[in-house]
Amino acid sequence: MLMIAEALLYTATLPLTGKPHRKFIRYSVNLWSRAGRCAADWAEHEEKSRTAIRAAAAGLRQKRTAVVLGSGLLRDVPIEELARDFDTVVLVDLVHLASVRLWLSAKGYRNVRLIERDLSGYDDLAAGRQPEPLGFLRSVPYLDLVVSANLLSQIGRGVKRRSDAETGRMPEDTVERLIAAHLTGLSGLSCRSCLVTDIAYAVIDRNGRTHEEADLLHGVLPPPAKATWTWPVAPLGEESKDYRIEHKVIASW
Repeated sequence: MLMIAEALLYTATLPLTGKPHRKFIRYSVNLWSRAGRCAADWAEHEEKSRTAIRAAAAGLRQKRTAVVLGSGLLRDVPIEELARDFDTVVLVDLVHLASVRLWLSAKGYRNVRLIERDLSGYDDLAAGRQPEPLGFLRSVPYLDLVVSANLLSQIGRGVKRRSDAETGRMPEDTVERLIAAHLTGLSGLSCRSCLVTDIAYAVIDRNGRTHEEADLLHGVLPPPAKATWTWPVAPLGEESKDYRIEHKVIASW
């Protein structure tokens, strides 16, 4: 049944997605599927992500426009509060699944806008231009809050996968430069920003022994964290009965 649901979701999302981004639909469907399977294990991470975003929005003098970068499944975004408190909420991602669109429509959020956009900056760097992946935000009127929602490490993974497939075309430090460009874009905003991102992962066996660790930001330093927690991305049994995968997450605003 799950495979049928995935196929239906993919088919429903396909005509709603621009041709350049259709190749990413399967990644979004896979995320949707895993999020359903791991709902109980992910619940704390999702709530802490929402709490960080709420904290970032608290106390703003004006709440005109909020932009969420990497809005994804909206499980880690307090969309109800944002839609209630802000005049306009803009959700930006490569793909907006049909299930997300249907849920938003059913909720009747007239002030929520969806934008499809590659937020990596890869194409600019490939063309020899200085990457400014968040430069488009300068043209968003009345901007009071920008949220980067569990996106940054995904940019790093996607960029690495793409650059590895195009050997010799991209600079050796492509991943580091584009991760840094995202952070620079956030820090350079004149409005309040909130970064929620996983920064490292560990593969741990059932005896609690760590077998592998990696820096998901490839040596680029994030801003000081106001909150940190562990996200059990792959609980025991999800990828293997012998190990689990945990990510370290930070929030900064």
